[in-house]
Amino acid sequence: MKIVVLAGGTSTERDVSLVTGAMIYKALKKKGHELVLLDVYLGYEEDVQDIFALDKDWSENFGTITEMHPDLNAVKAMRQGNPECAIGPNVIQICMQADIVFLALHGQNGEDGRIQAMFDLLDIRYTGTGYFASALAMDKVITKELFNKYRIPTPKGITVTKETINIVDTWSIFPCIVKVNCGGSSVGVYKVDNREALQEALKNAFALDNRIIVEQYIDGREFSVGVMDGKALPLIEIAPKVGFYDYKNKYQTGTTVETCPAQLDANITRAIQSCAETVYRELRLNAYARMDFRMDREQNFYCLEANTLPGMTPTSLLPQEAAAVGVNFEELCQQIIDISMKKYK
Repeated sequence: MKIVVLAGGTSTERDVSLVTGAMIYKALKKKGHELVLLDVYLGYEEDVQDIFALDKDWSENFGTITEMHPDLNAVKAMRQGNPECAIGPNVIQICMQADIVFLALHGQNGEDGRIQAMFDLLDIRYTGTGYFASALAMDKVITKELFNKYRIPTPKGITVTKETINIVDTWSIFPCIVKVNCGGSSVGVYKVDNREALQEALKNAFALDNRIIVEQYIDGREFSVGVMDGKALPLIEIAPKVGFYDYKNKYQTGTTVETCPAQLDANITRAIQSCAETVYRELRLNAYARMDFRMDREQNFYCLEANTLPGMTPTSLLPQEAAAVGVNFEELCQQIIDISMKKYK
């Protein structure tokens, strides 16, 4: 197959996306596909005719994940033309030549349904969930509303905007989590223990988003579970050595202990898997996704969110879960393509 792996972009998760894209590109190369790896923002400025026949390593300039989110102004300075346009030169033309586009994007203009909607209009096939469900899952406020509607357990929380900032005066649950509405990779997520820290976290979060969620912190254990084609994979437990599962603990090797399959009672394991499958179904997700959970000391579990384009880096969770059932990284990437193609038949 001719496959474009689309990564990068201008979200706060750009660095993670670039590494995800490089990993997927190398894996699919081993499966014998014809591949092009593109940064959706920077694009490709040379001749695109017969681009799949070029003998080059497209992953050569795709970097590593830093401890901080990228300098997006520096990224925009790298491109000629309109720096505000989310799509780089020749991206659409190249994608239209592919049998399918493997979306390795994360965050804004990648995981939020905008790219998916554009591809639907242009009749470009792509991996993962469609535009509508992608938008629903990316918006944590809407996701929480749907969780409550379908009785999916989720932490208590409130939504805060700059116009309704006074609502936090009524908040009394500490410690708590402050997080941006449409972020990922724990960028813009803060654990706070008192009202003063809450105000500081809100200030920082509002620099990234216009809507902020304040929710109770579930003291206990953290888990994640991938869902492939509607069926849950084994649970993975995430235990940071220091602090909570923030950006650094997600992507810096050696900062977190990850156990898969998680050591849990079989009945609780199946209950969490069943909940993840319900989230997948009720949010109208497609192909694959990953759901994040926390469980308190009394073994009550709560779904935090759904990820429609989960990370595929060396430390990412979904590949570890697939490996636990004998599916290596190359085969996982192939399965995502095969499952995604079903929606076009």
